[in-house]
Amino acid sequence: MNPTSPEQTPAGKPAPAVQTISLYKAQPKIYARAVSGRFASWRWVLVWLTQLVFYGLPWLVWNGRQAVLFDLPARRFYLFDLVLYPQDFIFLTALLLISAYSLFLFTTVAGRLWCGYACPQTVYSEIFMWVERRIEGDRNTRMRLDAAPRSANKLARKGAKHAVWIVLALWTGFSFVGYFTPIRALAAEVGASALGPWETFWVLFYGFATYLNAGYMREQVCKYICPYARFQSAMFDKDTLIISYDAERGEPRGTRFRSAAAKPAELGECVACNLCAQVCPTGIDIRMGLQYECIGCAACVDVCDEVMDRFGYPRGLVRYDTQNGLAQHLTRSERLRRVMRPRVVVYSVILLLVMTALAVGIGLRSPFRVDVIRDRMSLARQVEDGYVENVYRLQIMNATESPQHYVVTAAGLPGLHLREPVTLDVGPTEARWVSVALRVPPETAAGQTPGAHEVGFTIVREAPGEVRTQHEKSTFILPR
Repeated sequence: MNPTSPEQTPAGKPAPAVQTISLYKAQPKIYARAVSGRFASWRWVLVWLTQLVFYGLPWLVWNGRQAVLFDLPARRFYLFDLVLYPQDFIFLTALLLISAYSLFLFTTVAGRLWCGYACPQTVYSEIFMWVERRIEGDRNTRMRLDAAPRSANKLARKGAKHAVWIVLALWTGFSFVGYFTPIRALAAEVGASALGPWETFWVLFYGFATYLNAGYMREQVCKYICPYARFQSAMFDKDTLIISYDAERGEPRGTRFRSAAAKPAELGECVACNLCAQVCPTGIDIRMGLQYECIGCAACVDVCDEVMDRFGYPRGLVRYDTQNGLAQHLTRSERLRRVMRPRVVVYSVILLLVMTALAVGIGLRSPFRVDVIRDRMSLARQVEDGYVENVYRLQIMNATESPQHYVVTAAGLPGLHLREPVTLDVGPTEARWVSVALRVPPETAAGQTPGAHEVGFTIVREAPGEVRTQHEKSTFILPR
C-alpha cells in the first residue's frame, strides 16, 4: 500500500478523515454587569477600609519613625510600639495560625466571606472593574466596544483605561515596597529618579502582578490558581451559610410581563432574566446549585432582590441560606441555633487559645534579648596563674526605643568570675556584640571532671525606676 494514500477499510472504502479535537477551550471573556444593593455597599465598605489601611499605614508616623516597617537589612520589624527581631519568629507563627483558623472558622459558619469581600484579588478586581465601567461603560456598552472595529474612540477609551490601571498598579507596588523600605525615603528616591535597582524591581514586579491579576486574569485566579476554592469543601457542611437559589420557589422559571396582576400559575417566581449570571464576576449561574467557582460576593442576591421588587414578589429567591435551611424550611432563629456545632466549637477554642497565647507572649516579652555564642576558635585555654578561661560572644538586642544600660555577670562553678567587668550601653532598637571571658581558679579546674559544665549569664537592664533581668545558659569547658 502506498504510505501516502488514504487508509483503506476491509471493504476497500476510504476511512473517514481523522478529526483532531482539542481538550482545551478558549475561555470567553466575562462582562460583569454593575450592581447595587446592600451587599454591594458592604463590599465597597471593605474596599475602602482595606485600601485606607494598605495605602495609608506606611505613611503613619509613630515615635518619630514609620509605624509599620519591616526593615530586613537591619533585621528589625516595627509594629507601632512593638520592635521585633528574627528571634521573635514565634509571634509570626502565632499570627499565621490565627489567620488560618479564622479563615477556617468563618468559612465553616458563613462560606467564602473572605473571598467575596476582603480578599486582595476581589478588592483590586472590584477597583479595576469600576475604572473600566467609568471609562468604557457598563456591560452591553463594553461588549459593543470590544466587537467594534478599531477606531480613534476605541483606542482612546482602551488607552485611558489601561493608563489608569497602570497608575493604580504602580502605586500599589510602591506602597507594598514602602513596608520594607521607609516610604518617605522611597518617595524621595522616586522624585529624584534615584530609585535603587532592587526597589525598582519589586515596585515593577508587584505593580505588574496587580495589573495582570486584577485587570486581565480576574476570575481565572479564583478558579484555577487560588487553592482555597479546591479545599473549601472540607470546611463546608449542610449548615454552612452559602449563596443559595430557592428552586422550590423559582422553578419552573419563565418570562412574564411585569404588568401582570399575579404570577402565572404554571411558573415559579424566577422570571428567567438571567441577571444573576450577568452580574457574577466568575461567570457562573447560581441557579445551577453550589459551585466551587462561587466566591460568595452576593452580587446575584442584590440583583435578584431588585427584580423581585419590580415584579412584586418577596425578596430572597437568591439569598444567603444553608442547605438544611432550604431543605427543611428553617427559620432564621433555627439556623442560628445550628451555628455552634462541633467543628465550629473546635475552631473557636483553638483560635481563642492561640490568640490568648499571643497576647500573653507579647505582654510578658522581655524588653531586650540576649544570644550567647561560644568562641569556637578556642574552646578552653589555660592562662596565667593556672586559671582556665572560656571566651563567649554575647549579642544584646535592645527592643525598646530608648537607650539602655546593661550589666553582665556569670555563675555556675565555684570561683567562676568575669575576667573584667562587662557593662555596655545599647542605643534604641540597636543590637551590640560584646566579648566576655569567664575564668575559674586552678583548684576548681582540678576538683571538677573534665568536659562541659553548665553555667549561666545574668544580664541586668538598669533603667530609672525599673530593673529587668534575663538569664541565659551556656557551658564552660574544662580541659583534660
